[in-house]
Amino acid sequence: MTLSILWFTILVWLGSFAGGLLGSLTGLGGGVIIVPLLTLAFGVDIKYAVGASLVSVIATSSGAAAAYVKEGYTNTRIAMFLQVFTTIGAVLGAFLAGVVSGNVIAIIFGIVLLYTVLSSYRVTPPEELAHEPDKVATRLRMNGQYPSLSGLKAYFPRAVPVGASLMFLAGALSGLLGIGSGSVKVLAMDRAMRLPYKVSTTTSNLMIGVTAAASAGAYFSRGWVDPGLAMPVMLGVLLGSVMGARLLTVTPSAKLRRVFNIVILVVGLEMLFNGITGRI
Repeated sequence: MTLSILWFTILVWLGSFAGGLLGSLTGLGGGVIIVPLLTLAFGVDIKYAVGASLVSVIATSSGAAAAYVKEGYTNTRIAMFLQVFTTIGAVLGAFLAGVVSGNVIAIIFGIVLLYTVLSSYRVTPPEELAHEPDKVATRLRMNGQYPSLSGLKAYFPRAVPVGASLMFLAGALSGLLGIGSGSVKVLAMDRAMRLPYKVSTTTSNLMIGVTAAASAGAYFSRGWVDPGLAMPVMLGVLLGSVMGARLLTVTPSAKLRRVFNIVILVVGLEMLFNGITGRI
């Protein structure tokens, strides 16, 4: 019995490390890998998997966000403004988790991930990022610069109200699915607000921890956070996120997008199938 628990812990830690690494590189937050890993590979109840994932999302954000801010990629003004809307959505999502069945959560999870893949193929060409400043973004002082191989590049966020609306949805999905909603956050900033991809992913990493913390309390109060499960998940994700933060600066954005699409497509199809067939 002791050996089986030990191996379970080691395997969960290894999977969480991989999830944290990928989550840090893509801005997903690791939860997008952790929930399917625990439910599909280890047979954990999805609500306990979501509880452990939320704890790991906080660890991911803590491990990677500081490094990204130091490197000059993260736009903290955008993060703090949009965080208001994601926090409100996260509280709503945590409430809904108490009245929605596990199969329904899995189906919603799969649909969200498949939509993420389809949306990410409609990529904004790099030259379209250099447009005129937006009045709302300028008033809120959201315009910024980020480091590139050719030096600092300026960018000007667009469609701030649309981004805020999508962040509310992202927060609700975080509270319901425990994924940190990094996929929706990245797409909102990348597609709607026209931020450079690396700025989107790093700003997402700063935001996901606060979003997860807003909904994690509800999971604690309902007893859906198992310390024996959450601990190896958190430690694995934390180490993976720190390593991912170091790799991001030397990894081309095109490669990040390809990894993003492949992983999300596979996980989305798997979660959707298992939710529809009642295996979760």
